[in-house]
Amino acid sequence: MIAIMDYDAGNLTSVARAVTHIGFECVVTNDIQELAAAERIIFPGVGAAGSAMRSLKRLGLDKAIKDALAAGKPILGICLGTQVIMEQSEEDGGTPCMGIISGSTRAFPHEMKQKKAEDGSSLKIPHMGWNRVLVRKGHPVLSGIGEADEFYFVHGFYPAPDDAAHGIGETDYGVTFSSIIGCKNIIATQFHLEKSGRPGLKLLKNFCAWDPVL
Repeated sequence: MIAIMDYDAGNLTSVARAVTHIGFECVVTNDIQELAAAERIIFPGVGAAGSAMRSLKRLGLDKAIKDALAAGKPILGICLGTQVIMEQSEEDGGTPCMGIISGSTRAFPHEMKQKKAEDGSSLKIPHMGWNRVLVRKGHPVLSGIGEADEFYFVHGFYPAPDDAAHGIGETDYGVTFSSIIGCKNIIATQFHLEKSGRPGLKLLKNFCAWDPVL
């Protein structure tokens, strides 16, 4: 069973639908015992870092994620779930986060709006739409993902790991940022793989079969 963690940060139905579509059973839950019993955990989210961290702490889910990580369970972060596994976020005036991966979540710089995209259009914040991911480090969850594949993004902040080894893939949107990060038995995407069509479902299916070697 795959547990999709519910911490009042939305975006759960589409993730559950995608998991079911590729042939795996899942449960949406904030129950710590169900999370402990699950084979693997998906940690999605949309919204702001401050409210997300308050919910995680109130429900005891920040500890549940860390316990699952220590137990060697595969964990997948998506969007906000990716941002809050860093040590801190610039969002909401500065938010202490979970500290699973060293580094911070940064805001796109305001002056980036002066830059132009490849097609000549102005760059907007938040970054919303399709973009490519350049794989910097091989990973089983990325098996079968090609250079031309695009993924769907909606975000105004992005993870910036301190250790380059934790940057698995990167995307250019005025600045080059880490769009896939991870270490050991956790991998996290800034894009919404559940909304990214065939490449996103391929990545999700790879995660559901991933057996990390620790």
